[in-house]
Amino acid sequence: MTKIAVISTNDRVYGVNKSFELLDIEPIKGKRVVLKPNFNTADPPPASTHMDTFRQILVKIQEMGAKSIIVAERCGPANTNEAFRKKGLYELANEFGFDILNLETVSEDQWVMKNLDGSHWKNGFLFAKVYDEAECVIETCCLKTHQYGGHFTLSLKNATALVPRVGYKYMNELHSSPHQRKMIAEINAAYNWDIIIMDGVLAFVDGGPMEGTRREASVFVAGTDKIAIDAVGVALLRILGTTPEVSEGPIFEQEQIARAVELGIGISSFEEIEFITDSHKSEELVKQIRNEFS
Repeated sequence: MTKIAVISTNDRVYGVNKSFELLDIEPIKGKRVVLKPNFNTADPPPASTHMDTFRQILVKIQEMGAKSIIVAERCGPANTNEAFRKKGLYELANEFGFDILNLETVSEDQWVMKNLDGSHWKNGFLFAKVYDEAECVIETCCLKTHQYGGHFTLSLKNATALVPRVGYKYMNELHSSPHQRKMIAEINAAYNWDIIIMDGVLAFVDGGPMEGTRREASVFVAGTDKIAIDAVGVALLRILGTTPEVSEGPIFEQEQIARAVELGIGISSFEEIEFITDSHKSEELVKQIRNEFS
């Protein structure tokens, strides 16, 4: 079983605080924390992480006793440094005292090769060493569809930025492959994480990842299991009304999720999710989510 927090709210500070409170776990104290946002571009949420969400996650990580914090990310198609600047990341780093690692410009020795048995990557892929060696990983993702073959971009897809783009052909390989969604899942078999927080205040129900039809979903979803997070995320997109690709078939047969299950990186069925909520409104939303799996 895995616990998944579902919080009906438009208040991002509350959503972050309640996510940590409901999960009631302590993977952070005394650890060097690596924080992974969703900054593939600097476009407005849900195209990228809302800075209110990001700031409050930083507050909580510091309150929970992190030894240090490093934000490690690369963007794409946007220039990473430019996106960081537009998002106000450098000012925030000065305020909170965290380090920034631009994965677009790191040296070759900051990558490690991953070549999993049965992988759909032709010759494996390079993976960010900072995540490979991390003591604690906190991730935040958005609730949105993906029009370039991923179908949806939630917590599993968030790991794509941990594979290099500049100077390598990995993103060309990924986006031209009929196995793209399986390859996305396979990146996640390369490392471990501790907490995932999905900001679903706004969602893209089509298009994505940079632009699409926005809908108010008014929800935060948090947990430690990416398969569970993405399964719930797909259910939420279906509730909102989304693309045929995301709407069709059992949720656990969506290719990203099915491949992640095969790889054993999390739960294998909806019955393994234990929902925890903060209110009657959240409980009602969980009922709707459950209906999407029936």
